[in-house]
Amino acid sequence: MAKKGIITEEMKKVALKESVDPEFIREGVAKGTIVILKNNRHTNIEPVGVGEGLFTKVNANIGTSSDLVDTDGELRKLRAAITAGADTVMDLSTGGDLDEVRQLILKESSVPVGTVPIYQVAVEYTRKNRKIEEIEIEDIFRVIEKHAGDGVDFMTIHCGLTSEGLRRLRKEGRILDIVSRGGSILARWMEKRGKENPLFEYYDTLLDIAFKYDVVLSLGDGLRPGCISDATDRAQIQELLTLGELAERAWEKGVQVMIEGPGHVPMDQIEANVKLEKRICHGAPFYVLGPLVTDIAPGYDHIVGAIGGAIAAAAGADLLCYVTPSEHLRLPDLQDVWEGVMASKIAGHAADLVKRRMHVIRRDDQMARYRKRLDWEGQFRVAIDPGKARRLRESCRPTDDEVCTMCADLCAIKAQKDIGSGK
Repeated sequence: MAKKGIITEEMKKVALKESVDPEFIREGVAKGTIVILKNNRHTNIEPVGVGEGLFTKVNANIGTSSDLVDTDGELRKLRAAITAGADTVMDLSTGGDLDEVRQLILKESSVPVGTVPIYQVAVEYTRKNRKIEEIEIEDIFRVIEKHAGDGVDFMTIHCGLTSEGLRRLRKEGRILDIVSRGGSILARWMEKRGKENPLFEYYDTLLDIAFKYDVVLSLGDGLRPGCISDATDRAQIQELLTLGELAERAWEKGVQVMIEGPGHVPMDQIEANVKLEKRICHGAPFYVLGPLVTDIAPGYDHIVGAIGGAIAAAAGADLLCYVTPSEHLRLPDLQDVWEGVMASKIAGHAADLVKRRMHVIRRDDQMARYRKRLDWEGQFRVAIDPGKARRLRESCRPTDDEVCTMCADLCAIKAQKDIGSGK
């Protein structure tokens, strides 16, 4: 529709939320620099725009594992993530009744939902005591269409992982080889079967499904680096080159795509990674995990990811996948989800200040004005986490209600206020 010059209702809704002209959204969708996340069968959500010229978005991962199946717990995490401000969520479930979990999340979510269908394919086979390399291509596309038919708005599809990329990976000599679950499943299938990645070989079949349901394809980075020393190597860049070509093929078929980016990247390489993606993939929206800027902070990886996310988004990344304190350690709990979303929201907001988005600039300016007036209720209202801000202040009340216990009667702001009033 965008290529035909038609502004849809979804484009109008995204434009309103982004404070831009609908024509700006239409042009971005037509060029492929903006995607609108909304499956045409997912009726209980509002569309979300991701891409050039829009606010930086944040995704939260939830989902069961084979060691911990608690569907109600995952739904609580879903609600917490949305309350904290996540723009999208991904169901990465690998335990329990995967169809039921996904359908419940789709029903309850008020934001777009993403999945990684190859996980379900692998789970179905292992539960039947069958090996990964026995997976039939028909089952891969059967599950992809099932997810699309259920209303999934975007899917991570590792179609850029090719035999040539694997050859480069093995020759490179990485420390951590492949850390992507989807990438490892497909790599094992390819190497054991001696065949090309079916998602690459039968890419047109994938495009037909995506077009039918208006699913955004999130072209996954199955060869992403899993540690600092593996960042920006030949295997990663080989896959990115392939993804750029696949993005163009998708656009030709009227299918929206975004590109997934690396997880572990030192700070001095993050901007280069973003610029590479934007150049090679002709401006397609960039969706990054973190990036994580050091490997030695388990328990604090939400902070590590926020540092990398702020740098990436300031350089042009469009969607930040949150990282929780539990990364590399366990399935995240409810508090981990909240902290992960907050850390990434802060990173995205900081980047939007650099991108000169006036809405976020005005919000920071308003906080400064409230602080100058010593208006605590006003500060709580514009805070990114009003509840935590209020709890911290209430936990240690000052003698003088105008100030806080950090500076007490030496409060610089009150001193200047008193000078201005002639006291």
